[in-house]
Amino acid sequence: MKPVLRKPAPTDSFDAVKRVGLTLPGVEATTRYDGSPTLKAGGCFMAGLATHESAEADSLVVRMDLADRDALLEDAPDTYYVTEYYERHPVVLARLSLLNTDALRDLLSVSRRLTLAKTRKRLDKLA
Repeated sequence: MKPVLRKPAPTDSFDAVKRVGLTLPGVEATTRYDGSPTLKAGGCFMAGLATHESAEADSLVVRMDLADRDALLEDAPDTYYVTEYYERHPVVLARLSLLNTDALRDLLSVSRRLTLAKTRKRLDKLA
């Protein structure tokens, strides 16, 4: 069954994410094929607006280690969640309206570190 994608949310909801993300070294703002904004590190997906219909509107999907995701879900279930569709991926969903700047910076910093580690592994395989 093909996943159902919702129309990308206005990029206004991504402005704070972009502003914080671009302060981190090596992070770039890009746009997916469906027009939704994302952040990449080392050319790999780091964070973006959730577009699957199972996610709440104005939710951020962020690369996250599964153990760290479980801790976030336990510590702050009002802010962080995961749907059945996203559960199989190493990501967490975050309600943007509940993230302050410090929490967003921490979340994106962890995502950046994981993304760059994945990029390095990929480059090591090619060498």
